[in-house]
Amino acid sequence: MAANMKAVKLRIKSVQSTMQITKAMELVASSKLRKAKERAEVCRPYFRTLYETLKEIAVNNTEFNSVYAAESKSNKYCYVVIAGDRGLAGGYNANLFKCMEADSAGRDYMVLPIGKKTVEYYSRKEVEAVTEEFGEVADISVGDCFEIAHLLCKEFRKGTFGHIQLCYTGFVSMLSQKPDVFSILPLTDIKEEAEKREKASVSRNLILYEPGSTEVFDAIVPEYLAGLIYGAVCESQASELAARRTAMDAATKNAGEMIDQLNLYYNRARQASITQEITEIVAGAEGV
Repeated sequence: MAANMKAVKLRIKSVQSTMQITKAMELVASSKLRKAKERAEVCRPYFRTLYETLKEIAVNNTEFNSVYAAESKSNKYCYVVIAGDRGLAGGYNANLFKCMEADSAGRDYMVLPIGKKTVEYYSRKEVEAVTEEFGEVADISVGDCFEIAHLLCKEFRKGTFGHIQLCYTGFVSMLSQKPDVFSILPLTDIKEEAEKREKASVSRNLILYEPGSTEVFDAIVPEYLAGLIYGAVCESQASELAARRTAMDAATKNAGEMIDQLNLYYNRARQASITQEITEIVAGAEGV
């Protein structure tokens, strides 16, 4: 009985130590989340407006001869996948990879991983990577997003791949984060997605571009890609921190419940041990 009580006491101490760690991680995630949430909310209008503008151009303009607007001859896809740098965030990373695998099923594809977990995941699966230089999502800046965009445009023009998809986790609320995948190049893919959601009116040219629509469009595309990627990075970081905060809060509560149950078991065992000792003493006294 004494040995059993000692094991329970050690177990209680172990769970208390774990609870201190989960509580600290929850507090750290909460402190970082406020700033990340504000950044995501500030970037979101730009992120959406940029995508809607290119979608409108795809549907309503017919003059473009740009390589970015032509129907791709290559069936290879490049997925820009943005996951986290660390675990202990509930199903954040796993849900993103499931969404990505569902979209890429049956396709020939390569990836541009952003985040340590993304690099590790696709290294294990031996999927070809465009580059692994942007392995830490926490260190991604606006300048890095422009570098990624120019790299993607360069490889797209070379014909390394014919389609670019962006896979990230959208921040819905503190308790809800939604993984999503959508096409960002070529323009024909964006047009197909737009026409699936609403029937396009008769295509017509709405804007006169100077010096020309193709030149303007080719100059805009890298800026467009950089803006979308940066917006997705901001959303993903806020989502990761929110998921980690929720997971650590749940872990802390579970640890507290476990400690209560172990204390109850320990007190019962202690009471039983005391009762047994008293019984033995009384029995011994009667024997004398």
